[in-house]
Amino acid sequence: MNFVVIDTNVLIVANGGDGKSATMSSKCEKNCIDRLERVKASETPVVDAGWLIFNEYNQKCSTKGAPTPGNTFLKWMLQKTERFEAVNITALNHPEDTIFEEFPNDPDLENAFDPADRKFVAVANAHPDKPPILEAADSKWLGWEEPLAKKGIRVDFVCREELAIIREKKSKKKQ
Repeated sequence: MNFVVIDTNVLIVANGGDGKSATMSSKCEKNCIDRLERVKASETPVVDAGWLIFNEYNQKCSTKGAPTPGNTFLKWMLQKTERFEAVNITALNHPEDTIFEEFPNDPDLENAFDPADRKFVAVANAHPDKPPILEAADSKWLGWEEPLAKKGIRVDFVCREELAIIREKKSKKKQ
């Protein structure tokens, strides 16, 4: 069985939304739609048993809104509860729920990692198969790819080339 952890931005981009500050291309949007369809057809999404991921999905998408691809995927997950798997993760800073026992202890990840994204890593790390994390619109994940891989956690970039361009532009602006 193929398991995947899905970052919320995959659903957002599939809905025609943007990433952080840059609008993703129509090609990336199509890639996200296709990837979500592949998940529905042959993969099992993995979430946390405490519904942190679902709560974020619900904040960014809607089961009652327009039948956009991301919204439709969220509705599918909620209607087909037998199609996803939930794992327990342990929040160490309740009520913020951004620091988890299952998050890898690594100095390359600890200080730079977005608190809101830690739950995806904790879920991937807590699952026995260490499923890949689907990522679409956050170029910072490119910098985390290698340290995560050292801990056995993979990132599947739905729009890798586009994210690399965005990351390069951001890097040049900082210089």
